[in-house]
Amino acid sequence: MRIVVSVMILSALTMPCLAQNVLKSEPLVLAPYEVAYVQAASCPVGKVLKVTGSIRGLHRKRACVTLAADQASLVTAIP
Repeated sequence: MRIVVSVMILSALTMPCLAQNVLKSEPLVLAPYEVAYVQAASCPVGKVLKVTGSIRGLHRKRACVTLAADQASLVTAIP
């Protein structure tokens, strides 16, 4: 019984962490290899822009990717 309750509590705590936040604008500062999802007009309908931070002197990587509806939530970027 304790195991079942432990698993339920653990899953309730970890499930919200799996959601990806979709920003309305690209963040100015992004740590190396950190990933941000941005709602961009340059991507087709149903896709978002995946921006990956880079080390100093290199350009950020940008690619249009598809996110599942249950994985994404729309938030605003804090400049």
